Amino acid sequence: MPPTKIALAGATGNLGIPILTALLAANHPVTVLSRIGGNSSKLTPHANLTIKEVDFTSTASLTAALQESQPEIVVSCLATLAIGSQNPLIDAAVAAGVKRFIPAEFGMDSANPLCRELPVCVPKAATQGYLTEKVGLTDGRFSWTAIANGLFLDWCLEAGILLDLKRRSATLYNGGDVVFSATSLGDIAKAVLGVIGNLEETRNRIVYVQSAAVSQNRLIEYVKEADGKGWDVVVKGTEEVRRESLEEFAKGEGADLDLAMLGFSIVGCLDREYGCDFSGRLDNELLGVRELSEDELRGVVQGLL
Repeated sequence: MPPTKIALAGATGNLGIPILTALLAANHPVTVLSRIGGNSSKLTPHANLTIKEVDFTSTASLTAALQESQPEIVVSCLATLAIGSQNPLIDAAVAAGVKRFIPAEFGMDSANPLCRELPVCVPKAATQGYLTEKVGLTDGRFSWTAIANGLFLDWCLEAGILLDLKRRSATLYNGGDVVFSATSLGDIAKAVLGVIGNLEETRNRIVYVQSAAVSQNRLIEYVKEADGKGWDVVVKGTEEVRRESLEEFAKGEGADLDLAMLGFSIVGCLDREYGCDFSGRLDNELLGVRELSEDELRGVVQGLL
């Protein structure tokens, strides 16, 4: 793949770091757009890395940075809770002549009508609508690709979201046998590279990837195979999680939004009605993402013990 100039927003987050690492390893010149006064100074210097501080609420600030760096592609890993909207970055990308915008999607199937009703997905759906408007206004010179990857496989295990590996405990959603798509951070980064290398095939659509389709109970069995210990589990329905998250979200200023959004994410990524299993509609082969074998998946889980 020939080098392509990339602008990356949100490069220091859980997903931004592996994406930046993959882009630089593939020899792409990367301009990191960093919040003024942010922590981009922690990034390791690289010959192909440029850092520009910007105001993510200012289209003018973002446009100036993009016009100077002239990227063909903008990748957004911004947390919408932190910035409110990606629209200023999208407007700046259009103004600077960017060809492709990859929004901060990276999760559930935002094409599913039930997912689109969840507050965590509402801004993602709105962003897709805004991007589609811009495509029409630019006669196709501008385009977008959203990446749906389900849960972050390794990160969710390490953070105790799918299972608490340290305490050998888990909340089994809908009984724990629901098969869902999950993708490692490294494979999500590969998917971004795959989009860059297949712009025509990924134009103006959602692409679907997974490292594995697995259930919580299957993950627990991998752990039991390694140590034989018992597990402390409770069963909870995702509909109950949805109601609790809506109640928290409705508190307004005093709400624990992170907790509510995590709940909504669990609903969208662990409920069959929300299309949580991407099998049968995957773009893995196109994007160069290889699914893990059962032995490899077992190794990932047991390697975190």
